[in-house]
Amino acid sequence: MKRERPQSFNTVPMKERMIIPRQDMPEQDAGIRSANFLEVNLGLTPEQAVVEAQRCIECKSPTCMDGCPVNIKIPDFIQLICKEDFVGAAQKIKEDNSLPAICGRVCPQETQCEEVCVMGKRFEPVAIGRLERFVADYAMQHGNGSQETFDKPASSGQKVAIVGSGPAGLAVASDLIKEGHEVTVFEALHEFGGVLVYGIPEFRLPKSILREEVATLEAMGVKFVKNFIVGRTMTIQELMANEGYDAVFLGLGAGLPRFMNIPGENLNGVYSANEFLTRSNLMRGYDFPEWDTPLYRAKHAIIVGGGNTAMDAVRTAKRLGADEASIVYRRSEEEMPARNEEIHHAKEEGIKFMNLVNPIEFISDDQGSVVAAKCLRMELGEPDESGRRRPVPMEGSEFVMDVDMVVIAVGNGSNPLISQTTPEIETNKWGNIVADEDGRTSMDGVFAGGDIVSGGATVILAMGAGRKSAVAINEYLKAKVGSQA
Repeated sequence: MKRERPQSFNTVPMKERMIIPRQDMPEQDAGIRSANFLEVNLGLTPEQAVVEAQRCIECKSPTCMDGCPVNIKIPDFIQLICKEDFVGAAQKIKEDNSLPAICGRVCPQETQCEEVCVMGKRFEPVAIGRLERFVADYAMQHGNGSQETFDKPASSGQKVAIVGSGPAGLAVASDLIKEGHEVTVFEALHEFGGVLVYGIPEFRLPKSILREEVATLEAMGVKFVKNFIVGRTMTIQELMANEGYDAVFLGLGAGLPRFMNIPGENLNGVYSANEFLTRSNLMRGYDFPEWDTPLYRAKHAIIVGGGNTAMDAVRTAKRLGADEASIVYRRSEEEMPARNEEIHHAKEEGIKFMNLVNPIEFISDDQGSVVAAKCLRMELGEPDESGRRRPVPMEGSEFVMDVDMVVIAVGNGSNPLISQTTPEIETNKWGNIVADEDGRTSMDGVFAGGDIVSGGATVILAMGAGRKSAVAINEYLKAKVGSQA
């Protein structure tokens, strides 16, 4: 469908827009930030934001929107920045994305909206993510964050339970509260946000930002319940039969850690990335002794893996005081799934990269603590099912290195609690819930989306899945009311 172009407030001539350099975002000095947990990126200034917005060439067919999983009206909010209506720009984003301050920080815009920006064909793409972050922060700082206003519709009389307060669940909550449904979010942990709160470090996503976004949803009428484990505190069947919920959305994420199944993974000092980051992020382990949840201060820490979680873990280990913190990854840097920005920041902070290396055993001392890692050097062979070249061990390349902490960051799986307590919901061989493209599961009235369906993915993809499910849930509830009339 052809969309109407927004009114242009860009006064810069078209030829001049193409020679405006992309605005660099200020950030903490690497030598200082590697010893603290304050946010690395400091955000654009208002002046920088306007200049960056003026780089937009106002395409007739804005491909940037096609690259956004939640279809933010990118040209519209950029034009409002040109007008210096920063709060209006934030409100325009929130029509489609309830978490702009978060997505502006952690979404991989370089492989989504910015990758297909027309400016990027000859020049650097417009910094859409940085602009999103700027206007979201500006609205919060000027009293328009949790003070969300919208025309609240009449009550539908329908109740929806959302299991999990991660990005998928929050997206569903935002969309369904606007439809007049009574929405309650159930969270197993003692803080809301799912992977956003336990999996992403403070230096990438301050908890205050997340709390502000949750407060916005509360102001809109969404109810939040913490310390509630669905499948233990109450089953899905009980939520629907006893508590009167007409539909349930499962946004549980994929928080079950995977290990390598090699000797020594049960030694003291060997963590899953899930445990390591949860203890640091959610339990403030980095802030000992003010918070009595200490984490071991390693001398030689290795993190096994090459994704964003591995980068978060190794940079956390460095900030906790490790003399040497290293990434150990079985492929080359070219195959690393982590964002380029995270790799760049890690290198600036003194992180060592040991590529084409894979541990095969962890070695202990007499007390059962890890003291060394036996590794093999690898070389790249033919591509595997992921399209990346398969790592192959090099004959005779075995070596041992001293380590006193290991973090395994090779992926996560699905918690089996739902499948164990609700066999009516079909799961696949990996334990992920089977759902159609709109999130419908095999159990009537139960929908699912995000990592619990797709496996580990990005925040914005989980939100996109949540928004699709919200549409389907709303249609399901309307049909249910119609059949009861």
